[in-house]
Amino acid sequence: MAPQVLGRALVSAKWLSEALRAGRAGTSLRVLDASWYPPQERNARQEFKERHIPGASFFDIEECRDQSSPYDFMLPSESRFADYVGRLGVSNDTHVVVYDGDNLGTFYAPRAWWMFRAFGHKEVSVLNGGFKNWVKEGHPVTAEVSRPAPAVFKAKLNTALLKTFEEMMQNVGSVRFQVVDSRPEGRFRGTELDQGLESGHIPGAVNIPFHSFLTETGHEKSIEEIQQIFREKEVDLSKPLTATCRKGVTACHIALAAYLCGKRDVAIYDGSWSEWSQRAPPRYKVSELKRNK
Repeated sequence: MAPQVLGRALVSAKWLSEALRAGRAGTSLRVLDASWYPPQERNARQEFKERHIPGASFFDIEECRDQSSPYDFMLPSESRFADYVGRLGVSNDTHVVVYDGDNLGTFYAPRAWWMFRAFGHKEVSVLNGGFKNWVKEGHPVTAEVSRPAPAVFKAKLNTALLKTFEEMMQNVGSVRFQVVDSRPEGRFRGTELDQGLESGHIPGAVNIPFHSFLTETGHEKSIEEIQQIFREKEVDLSKPLTATCRKGVTACHIALAAYLCGKRDVAIYDGSWSEWSQRAPPRYKVSELKRNK
């Protein structure tokens, strides 16, 4: 089989296609479609039913979350995650490959990748280029729904990969770790609304919009290009780093990019700006709009 692209965190469409042709799909390899779109724009589950990678199951990020939280997409409990992915046929020994159908190439797949890692799973990869490039390269699609045999998954939360509001608040004063915010520049600076919320950023945070790490085709940039992006923003990958965004999704692109460079311990602030904007005191919400008033 062809070599994987940029290490185990990413696999190429060619690699996955050959793995599926070789009959590896099943208990040793599970493919998950982690697409999510604003309901008024696209219906991820319906699109999955119409066409998806053969053998794939739908990983519903709306279902696999803490539904009691007031914030979007917060991590579920260990037992809820274990039960959910077990029903998708994923055991602790399964190599999981996640993808999504976003027009950019990849949007939500890194979030699913990070969720698996946060719950202690070792073998999880993002499909480089996503479903868009899978189709573009001429690999097969199907409407056939697979029925995986349930598996036993034991989840153990790795708290080192997760930051809480309280830890982020403490860090404003202590600066024990760097903070990188993956939102668009206008939302980070506070000059445009962040999906209805007042915008701005956590004091001391650095802005690297997540799409900076993607090529025009929607693939991950090379390790050398990614390293240069971090250097230009004076982010030191040898030191502790936490990523944040609007709701803990595109922050996972920062974690994936750093992982490809050999840094495997980037934490995600799960509540991100959705929580920070509502809970942090005004002086801890940096906004150019406020300064210019």
